[in-house]
Amino acid sequence: MTAPLRELLAALTPQQEKVAAYVDDTYLQETVDQLDRLGVDAAKFAREHSMLLLKPDAIVARSVEPTLKWLSDNDFRVVSAFRVAVDRHFARALWYFAWNIASPERRRLADLLVGISDVLVLVVRGEDTELPVPVRLTEAKGATDPRKRKPGELRHLLGRHSYLLNLVHSPDDPADVLRELAIYLDEHRRATVIAEVGEGVDRSSEALTIANDLYAQAPARSFDRAAAVERILGDLATAGAPVAPEFDAQSDAECARLLYSAWTDGRKLDPWSVIVLGSYVLPMRVGTQPQTLRPVSAKDWLEERP
Repeated sequence: MTAPLRELLAALTPQQEKVAAYVDDTYLQETVDQLDRLGVDAAKFAREHSMLLLKPDAIVARSVEPTLKWLSDNDFRVVSAFRVAVDRHFARALWYFAWNIASPERRRLADLLVGISDVLVLVVRGEDTELPVPVRLTEAKGATDPRKRKPGELRHLLGRHSYLLNLVHSPDDPADVLRELAIYLDEHRRATVIAEVGEGVDRSSEALTIANDLYAQAPARSFDRAAAVERILGDLATAGAPVAPEFDAQSDAECARLLYSAWTDGRKLDPWSVIVLGSYVLPMRVGTQPQTLRPVSAKDWLEERP
């Protein structure tokens, strides 16, 4: 199987490093095997479809409705929608080839984030033209860094929050579509989703139903830094650990020390407020080392095809 799988991957990503990494990846193998058994062309499936993960921060921000409108306005049709329960292992599996540069603080905040809410995953279909659908969606979605987002991009539309709280995720290229589908779903649920995708019916209404269920379980919260500081200070005061009057809430360094101290002392703080404040004041990456696999861009796809 290795040789045919390597050939498939070479057609689905411009990165030879990714081909080498994914040829032995269990998640990708599971999806490819299942598509083959179901008589579905894996390459065609991965080029014509992508997935959009609305993370817990997107649920808290009530971002599903504007996301669905943006997808429709940008010629993406939602052909399946499903809910996924997430935990720390889910996050590590999804970003396994990128998190080698994540700081311990970022991993800790991400572990808190997956405890906020289940997530919503949308499978979208589009036209496979010069760029495969996953590449086109990733380009249109916008950058992780809020400073690099542009009007018209999904992340710009949803709100310029922070590097960590970027609301949505999508596979970089067709190879990632195959891998991530097996992370989201077990074999039985994958079969259901693959069948739905094959029907091609717009399932935006189903996405809204799931969103409303998620909204009912995860209250809307503020992304404001000042509100997060106020809540954390209140939690500390309630616990009998008031902060000195000279504490400067505008200082990144002092806010970071506040969180480090609370963690060291085992203080119980409102998780959402810790996530918001931490996303502003804590380091997100370690050193200057590159990711295990760098992100794929439209330029990569157009210029680095073998």
